[in-house]
Amino acid sequence: MNKKTGKNIYLSIVIPLYNEEENIEILYREIIAAVDGKYSDFEIIFSNDGSSDGSLERLKKLHQTDKRVKIINFRKNFGQSAAISAGFNHCKGDVVVTLDGDLQNDPADIPAVVDKLNEGYDIVNGWRKKRKDKMLTKKIPSFFGNKLISFITRVKLHDYGCSLRAFKKDVAKSLKLYGEMHRYIPAIASRIGIKSVEIPVNHRERRHGKSQYGLGRTIRVILDLITIKYLLTYSHRPLQIFGGVGLFMMGTGFISGLYITYSKYFLNQSADRPLLFLTVLLIFLGFQVITLGLVAEMLSRIYHEGLNKNVYSVRDFIGFTDEDIDDRP
Repeated sequence: MNKKTGKNIYLSIVIPLYNEEENIEILYREIIAAVDGKYSDFEIIFSNDGSSDGSLERLKKLHQTDKRVKIINFRKNFGQSAAISAGFNHCKGDVVVTLDGDLQNDPADIPAVVDKLNEGYDIVNGWRKKRKDKMLTKKIPSFFGNKLISFITRVKLHDYGCSLRAFKKDVAKSLKLYGEMHRYIPAIASRIGIKSVEIPVNHRERRHGKSQYGLGRTIRVILDLITIKYLLTYSHRPLQIFGGVGLFMMGTGFISGLYITYSKYFLNQSADRPLLFLTVLLIFLGFQVITLGLVAEMLSRIYHEGLNKNVYSVRDFIGFTDEDIDDRP
């Protein structure tokens, strides 16, 4: 995308939404106040992630009064990464901005992240410097989580969990998100030389509804972090990790096998003992780690990226033209 400013920018705002009916109209009004008249045009894409409350009805009412409001309605809950991915797949803007639907991200910060993007960056990440969340269940785990993610991925950010971000269109379209990968977008993008920056943004207390996240997501985050580390470091040379572990296990088995042989023929000890079974087990496990682990990971990459298979299923598109949804799953 060529460098554009203000009136030359078509802006797409992507909002993943799950059971936020009380926040929708307030969020819409705040977005309009923040961006109306500042850009050549804009669209607001709500990805309704299988909400079970009245969110869809509220969204439909907004669309009836403002055709710039568009809705991607999932058949069931697929998760925030899938909801963001759907918005990326069907947006039209030169610049794409994401934010949460719970009103904790401040739409008034949208012009700031867009202006920063126009300084030559590919992604601008929000930093909730004065975060308005509970200390024990949110702020402390988030602090250590951000430190761990920065250490593992070598992409230094204060706040990986902030959903307020701005993207160039080509960057947003190139991202493949699944699992809980939305929080690792800067790290994923770093694989292809994407230039990103972080700026402080406002953060607010939740007014309505309840948080969809808690300490229970920690395990999923850790598992996804392992995947991210693999993708960043070993995706183009997978045998360096699988082969290393496998060779270590087979080498250990080979050494223990030599010891058993030495014990039998030089020390006259019986070879029929638990160490023999451990030796055989280590050698076979070494082969399995090299083969099964590698095959499983490559098949996963083919499934999610090579086949260009979406990780969500859409029930309805509201406000989109046929051209906008020609890649409907």
